[in-house]
Amino acid sequence: MFLFSPDLRRSIRSLAKALLVITSAVLVSCSGEIEEVSVPEKEVEAESIALIPHDGDGVVDERIRKAQERVASGQVPVASWEALGWAFVAKARQSFDAGYYTLAEACADEIEGIEAEASEALLLRGHVAHNLHRFAEAEEIARTLTEREGGPFDFLLLGDALIEQGKINEAIEAYQTAVDMRPDLQSYARVGWVRWMIGDVPGAIEATKRAVAAGSPQDPDSLAWALTQLAGFYFHQSQVGEAERVVSKAVTYIPDYPPALLLRGRMLMDSGDFDEAVSVLEKAAEKNPQPQYQWALLEALEEADEAAGAKELRDTFHATAERLDPRTYALYHATKGERIGLAVELAEAELEERQDIYTHNALAWALCAKGQLEEAQVHMDEALSVLTDDGRLYFHAAVIARRLGNLDEARDWFSAASDLKHTLFPSERRILKSLGEELAGNPFSS
Repeated sequence: MFLFSPDLRRSIRSLAKALLVITSAVLVSCSGEIEEVSVPEKEVEAESIALIPHDGDGVVDERIRKAQERVASGQVPVASWEALGWAFVAKARQSFDAGYYTLAEACADEIEGIEAEASEALLLRGHVAHNLHRFAEAEEIARTLTEREGGPFDFLLLGDALIEQGKINEAIEAYQTAVDMRPDLQSYARVGWVRWMIGDVPGAIEATKRAVAAGSPQDPDSLAWALTQLAGFYFHQSQVGEAERVVSKAVTYIPDYPPALLLRGRMLMDSGDFDEAVSVLEKAAEKNPQPQYQWALLEALEEADEAAGAKELRDTFHATAERLDPRTYALYHATKGERIGLAVELAEAELEERQDIYTHNALAWALCAKGQLEEAQVHMDEALSVLTDDGRLYFHAAVIARRLGNLDEARDWFSAASDLKHTLFPSERRILKSLGEELAGNPFSS
């Protein structure tokens, strides 16, 4: 099924008219039953960190233990190490613990010790590199794989690495190839994301519905992810009832699924129920103590007047956020008007590895806070270049335009941001409200 015409490939702005079918931001392994093949046995090194006895009573935990046993048996070593590596990837996705990616990469090392530059090891290593934000490395690995094997997951990895570096047209080419080979839940879920990125939110909803329909309870992680993405699109469209219905379904597949709880917490903040938002977001941040979760919880705690809880979390946030998610930390400081120099430094460093619209936005916002408005506008233009219908992008664009004295442009962006203010944090809404009052009090056009 051909989804991108040559003309569409040349122009991002016409992509909204194309049916885009791509995969999830986190690639899912295609490993299944291990084919029995006759290969020389290799003695397994007992000190391999990937063979440290694994605890846990979940399905994925049992999968890891069985894979470890198979590796230890010395049978079909490449396939056994590959299965163990993908089991660790599944655990990383389920637990939101990046340490499991280190174990997956150790499995790739073992495979390459058996067979130098084995494709199985490269795909596993490329997946790890992508998830650990080593995007250029992931791209290099993926290009090797697409030239050598050219399977659907090779092209998906290439597309994901490219899109994080802002190479959207090249990413689409890679995704198109993968789609032609293997349309599935992952493909339809990514169509939703790409349609979202180009501003076609109804199309994003339609495509993500297809992803959910293509899903299976046997892969609950992917199904919960697709449902949460769909719920987020409904919330964006102010269809709160439908968003709540879908996000509730997501947590039936993965109880207390952190992305679903994060979305529910945001919806509760929008409704003004900050006490319940705190309860929900505490669970989310406990299971996934990443800065974007902690920031959301901080907003809820502050609005609920829980000063002690906010202070304790703020201390933890500042101790870890710079290391865990420098882009979010830069956005936070720029929004709060604190440590602006650090915000710019972090966003600039992030842009060296990740040239997507959201990193350009983070740098634009930090530069705006520092008063470097002309440079901020350059990066804001990049952030807006693919027409993403995002309230935070519009909010930042409005503030930057106002500070540059471009009042008509500021009013346009303010209007767009106001339509999506339910997607903003309370602190962001207050800044937006002040901007609106300032623009209303200045009747002169730029």
